[in-house]
Amino acid sequence: MYTSFTYKGLMTTVLLFSFTGLAESSAKTAPELLGFDVNNLSYTFEQTLPDLSYAYIDASPVDKTDGIETGDLVVNGDSENSIIELAREIAGPKHGNYDSMLISHKNKLIFESYYRKGRINLPHFQASVTKSYLSLAIGRAIQLGHLTMADLNKPIVHFLKDLELNKLADGADNITLHQTMSMRSGIRVSADRLKLILENSAKEKGFNITQQLLQHSAAISPMSQKFHYQDSDARITMQVLDRIVPGSAKDFIKNEVLAKVGVFVYGWKNDINGLPIPESNSSITSRDMLRMGALVINKGKWNGEQLISAKFLAKATSRITKPTENWIPGTFSYGYFWYQTDMKVGDKSYDAKFPWGGGGQYIIAIEELDLIVVITGHDREDKIMEQVSKKILPAFANNRTI
Repeated sequence: MYTSFTYKGLMTTVLLFSFTGLAESSAKTAPELLGFDVNNLSYTFEQTLPDLSYAYIDASPVDKTDGIETGDLVVNGDSENSIIELAREIAGPKHGNYDSMLISHKNKLIFESYYRKGRINLPHFQASVTKSYLSLAIGRAIQLGHLTMADLNKPIVHFLKDLELNKLADGADNITLHQTMSMRSGIRVSADRLKLILENSAKEKGFNITQQLLQHSAAISPMSQKFHYQDSDARITMQVLDRIVPGSAKDFIKNEVLAKVGVFVYGWKNDINGLPIPESNSSITSRDMLRMGALVINKGKWNGEQLISAKFLAKATSRITKPTENWIPGTFSYGYFWYQTDMKVGDKSYDAKFPWGGGGQYIIAIEELDLIVVITGHDREDKIMEQVSKKILPAFANNRTI
């Protein structure tokens, strides 16, 4: 996947930014955390992790023989300064509490930085970005022939044969994967009932979460099947994946998605029945997040092999619907657990595709520029996308021949 590209003419150094001032060093060792248990990683774990005493910023990342090729940040002086300035501001922290920022251009990692909770080897908690990995798994299932594009428009009851149809809410038998993956299932379960259902999925063996969600929903109709951001839709999608692939969804994601692109050290919490919890609760490293973005940039291919159905991936990252929640920016569209927005540089717009997790996790893929920006964080306000648009995107939009 990470192909060769030669950069010329720039020697860079690692910058170590303390929180009280700027220092430079020739050190080439990114911060690490040793001895962690990947099975016990969580948002709480990271919150209690001591902050770094410095910010590590590298404009010439080290090749760690992990399948990710590296290069140098090569843009014009003003653009390079803009990216370094943003790194200083994040270290400030002027823009909030962020833990890493990585940039890949033309399939090479050319900028790598870690702040606060960020460590090069520590899988970072993934909130709703987790849903995007489920989407890729559905695309992998299609590529392998376990599902077809036409199947996305079939009712989910077609795949879940053990549902008690006579107990389902009116209209529940018409919900499709196309609707669950675009947050338009129409399922509406009261907050108290939903809390109980999710609690039981964590402690009751044999618990069928889809049965419970469809059974206790209000009646479903075309009028109710509008965008509504909720965990229920991802839970149902995961259960369908579990039924259509050989073995289990857990093993399928591990062996047919993550391992295929070189992700071996990660965390993903399961419910009591072994089903990966898809709305959140996974952890992967910032470098490994780049691999997911590379799948999008390269239309589902990895090292020349078509891993994810290109047709599915194009649909998953397209403008299927407009989010309606007031916390989602009005410029964002939604596909299959992926967002899309147009990012502008001058009069030119670029199609940006990305998953977004609460606290500030992003994998921003801009195919036209062969550009991937990965960001992780624990920020409540989470407004870093504006800075990506202002200070990172122009560096590559204005240097198309680099």
